Amino acid sequence: MSTNQGQKAAERNIPGMMNRHERFAEAEHAEDPGATARRIVTYFMREKTLVTGMLTIVIFGTVCGIYAPSLQSRAVDMIAGESPGVLSRTLLLMLMVYLLYSACGLLQGICSARLSQNVVKRMREELFGKIMELPVRYLDTHSHGDVMSRMTNDIENISTTVSQSLPSLFSGVLTIIGTAAIMLWYCWQLALLSLVTVLLTVLATKLLSGRVRRFSRRRQTLLGQLNGIVEEMVSGYRTVVAYNHQGITAENFCRTADSLTNAGIKTDIFSGVMGPVMNCIGNIGFVIIAAFGGYFSVNGLISVGVISAFIVYAKQFSRPINEIAQIYGQLQTAVAGAERVFAVLDEEEEDKSGTALAIEDGASVTFENVCFSYEADTPVIRNFTLSVPTGRKVALVGATGSGKTTVANLLMRFYDIESGEIRINGQNIRDVARGSLRQSVAIVLQDTVLFSDTVRSNLKYGNDGATEQQLAAAAEMSRCREMIELLPRGYDTALTGSGANISQGQRQLLAIARAFVADPKILILDEATSNVDTRTEKAIQDAMQRIMQGRTSIVIAHRLSTIRDSDIIVVMDRGGIVESGGHEELLAKKGKYYELYMTQYAGFAT
Repeated sequence: MSTNQGQKAAERNIPGMMNRHERFAEAEHAEDPGATARRIVTYFMREKTLVTGMLTIVIFGTVCGIYAPSLQSRAVDMIAGESPGVLSRTLLLMLMVYLLYSACGLLQGICSARLSQNVVKRMREELFGKIMELPVRYLDTHSHGDVMSRMTNDIENISTTVSQSLPSLFSGVLTIIGTAAIMLWYCWQLALLSLVTVLLTVLATKLLSGRVRRFSRRRQTLLGQLNGIVEEMVSGYRTVVAYNHQGITAENFCRTADSLTNAGIKTDIFSGVMGPVMNCIGNIGFVIIAAFGGYFSVNGLISVGVISAFIVYAKQFSRPINEIAQIYGQLQTAVAGAERVFAVLDEEEEDKSGTALAIEDGASVTFENVCFSYEADTPVIRNFTLSVPTGRKVALVGATGSGKTTVANLLMRFYDIESGEIRINGQNIRDVARGSLRQSVAIVLQDTVLFSDTVRSNLKYGNDGATEQQLAAAAEMSRCREMIELLPRGYDTALTGSGANISQGQRQLLAIARAFVADPKILILDEATSNVDTRTEKAIQDAMQRIMQGRTSIVIAHRLSTIRDSDIIVVMDRGGIVESGGHEELLAKKGKYYELYMTQYAGFAT
């Protein structure tokens, strides 16, 4: 596991990880924040009612928050006898304003939460739909963890920013402007003196947050490393024990843990100092207001009530500044995450256009001078020419990396060829819609993929209309009927963790049965028996002979025992065909196939 992956995994698994330490962690930066922000706005424009309502509530709440201290000032002056009026009426009005202020805060939270979930829901749906339409090449060339991170972490950052940061930012700006204006209106001299504490707050935040950011970044890096050590130890525990590396592994863990502890202590110290320093600066501000306010009051410049209002306004003025400083980093991270999401949304989708594949009774497959490479100047398939007659079984054999699986990928149009042609019943598959092509082809991959659903749903994955009789027949032919019957609920047994509650061999049997249920015209078996024992392999071979009758079949195998009875055996090497023919015929030639066969069965060194 990489450091970043370990770090993210650790943060997801530790409750409350986004605490006060994280607020000052280094933010990610978008390459084009302006364009990304404008694009995010388009999502908000689809929620005009919520946005308008939330902004209205924020404005009204901010006005209430600014107006309430002035009522407090008037009430204090009434008590001191410096201002005429009905005290009870002023106190009641002040109470109503504070209640409205609290109600606005509640409504603001509700609106922002609903807005963020609506925006994120739409974004997440678009992203998931986009991923489903991306070509196989994209997912083969991009880290699956990174794609999942864009779906989860990046969108979650956007959600958090929308629900928390944006309302606070808007409210904070209005509060600063309104508070500054009313403080200047009451007493511009005392307002300017109050700015001293604001400057001290900004300076202290800059100095302390820089150190917190540095140590927090190191702590997060070490946390990722520690998580990676633990994961490697747990997943590779047998290897650790087998090579007697427990002591070395423990020493490595302790060394990293010590470094993490030191970084955590320093982070906690500087982040812990932040609160007391801010309180100290706030108290200095109160002292300044009390001292100079008292002086101005004695000289008749302001009233006692104004002093009490200034104390509240000074706190109101400094709080949004700290919040905006923190929100700025969150906004950067959210915009960077949105940019990563939009990068996927802007990817070119797989071309689904084309005509329907004309297959009725059978299908013949022809490869003509096919060339292909995953990367430029690194050919994988070279001038590949092969004809698979209708209903015949063709086996592809060869060393690892010879291009066998690539041939299957090209036939399924997971990738498009660079030159040459692939035809099914004389129809160029480039002109065939991918959906129509894949409906006529079933594939069993070497890496078994089952879904967290019932056995029945997994078997019906390629043929949703399959009957119970078809399921039973497929289970019988793939030799997994007895295994299914022994499961707790038979066909209704839920497979957890993509089949983690059954063995690898059983998963392979179910994958083969799923292909049988699909009832394809063309069947591709890519190392379909690689994870079953010899006895089960023999049973599956017998079943395959029945199921492949009348079907065009391409079998990819390393174990030559599985393809002896193939109509044609094609030996591949470095992306090309070096030999083809029947089993006995190829052995008699004593060429490449003979070498492979003797390596497996005559004890030759591999």
